Parts: sequence; C-alpha cells; structure tokens
Amino acid sequence: MISAPPDADTSWGPRLRLALALTALILAVEVTAAALSHSLALLADAGHVLTDVVALGLAWFAVEQSKRPADQLRSYGYHRTGILTAMSSGLVLIAIGVAVVYEAVQRLGHPQPINGGLVLASAGFALAVNAFIASRLRGPGRNLNARAARLHVVGDLAASAGVVVTAIVVLTTGWLYADPVISIGIALLVGWSATRIIWEAVNVLLEGTPAHIDIAAVTQTILDVDGVDSVHDLHVWTLSAEHLALSCHVVMSERSLADGEHAIRALERDVCEQFAIAHTTIQVEQCHPCAADAGHEVGRHNHPHAAV
Repeated sequence: MISAPPDADTSWGPRLRLALALTALILAVEVTAAALSHSLALLADAGHVLTDVVALGLAWFAVEQSKRPADQLRSYGYHRTGILTAMSSGLVLIAIGVAVVYEAVQRLGHPQPINGGLVLASAGFALAVNAFIASRLRGPGRNLNARAARLHVVGDLAASAGVVVTAIVVLTTGWLYADPVISIGIALLVGWSATRIIWEAVNVLLEGTPAHIDIAAVTQTILDVDGVDSVHDLHVWTLSAEHLALSCHVVMSERSLADGEHAIRALERDVCEQFAIAHTTIQVEQCHPCAADAGHEVGRHNHPHAAV
C-alpha cells in the first residue's frame, strides 16, 4: 500500500475560523433587525445563519480532527469526521427549511407589515459579508466537509439576496406577500442543495464507488500492466472525499518475486496517477489462482482468501 498524497486543503482551518467569526456577527445583526422590523424573511435568514454558526464550528472541528494520525482505534485515521459533519449540516438545513416553509404558509394567510428600510440595511450588510466569506471558502479539492460549509455560506448569500429583494418590493409596492413568498423560495433552494450533500455523504458511508471513478477504466489500467493476466474482486471506495482506496486480486504469469513486486509498484503508480487512488491493497495470485469458474465479478467474491 502506498501512502496518500498530501491533502491539498490544509488552509481550510484558518478560513473556517474567519468564516465562523463573521457569520456570528451577521447573526447578531439579523436577530436584532428581525425583532425590530417583524420580517419573517429576515428572521428565517437569521435562523439559517444560526445553523451556519453551528455548521461552521463543526466543520472547523472536523478539519482539526482529520489532521490526527491513524492509531489502533482508527487505523485509517479520522478523515471521515468531515463526512459525518457534512451529513449533520445537511440534515439541520433541511429541518430549518421545513420550519421556514411552515411559518411562511401561515403568513400567506395573515401577512404582517415589516420595516422595509431596516430589513434592507441589515440584509445588505449580511449580503456583503457573506459574499466575502464565500470568496474565502473557495478552494481546490473535493473536501465534502468544506463543500458543505461553503454550501451553508452560499445559502446565506442567496437568502440575503432574497431578503434584499423582499425589502425593495415592500418599500416600492407595499406588497406584504413578498416576505413569505421569498422565504419559501429560499428554503426550497437551500433544501435542494443540502439533499445533494447528504446523498454524497451517504454514498461515502456506504463505501460506494466514487461518482467520478469508472470501474471499467480502472480494470483496464490494471490489465495493461505487464505480467497481469486478469483481475477480480476489485473494489474502489472512499475514505474521505480526498482519499480513495482500492483493493483487488490480480493473477500474474510465472515470474520471479522481484519481477512481481516491480509489476505491483507499476500498477500502484498507474492507478494513483490516472485516478488519484493512493491507498491500494493488492493480492497477487500466481501458484494458486482462483478457479476460472469461481463466478468473480467486479465488487463480488464468493470465497475468502488469506492475506499474503
């Protein structure tokens, strides 16, 4: 097994701390303004921001946990802390969205006047700060935890823009229904994005094949290595969004132990370079390969092997 490449997202910790501090500031401003203006859209946004304070705190915690080395209890390390955090954040976002939709429906039957000027000022402040936070949370990699944190902030950005529109509509037309209508739109948008994050986290926890990995292409890459006759019991799964793992059995033609090891090193290099799979566990079968009629398929194996 070769070691994983360095994590490209080592700067997430400081970014998330800054995002957490600024989001807490937005929360304080919006809660105060919502209480004074009686705006549901602003209150909904403040509730969303509250979950973001928690989510960003958890995301920062997950980043710090993922730096812990592997130990006897967690032999693969703590990379999946971020996956659990991403799933939790998505579930909280959906719950908040349901609550906002419920309250908005109530207000559609009984619209309430709002202080449009105060709503516009506070939402404009939140919009500017969220735009800055979103720009700071942009970065390379497929870190699902960081993507979930960024989703919270982008959701805030969209929500703040929606609240600004609400304030402008109320100030210019007096149409009070704009407040609950835009609140529902914000909730649905955030809920849809959160569902996608949850689905990806579930796929990781179920050790599903990563969406961007073509198993057929991986199989062909292995077969292209000189000396490999066939491959079976092939599995590719996700330790975390940046750490992929592969295990397989390869049947090799008669050759010396040294030649076989060189072939395995070449195989590891090829799958790492082409598919960014750095954790590999490869069992070589030469003297006692599996029977041709053993019924092997990708991801399927019907009898055990001792580790070699």
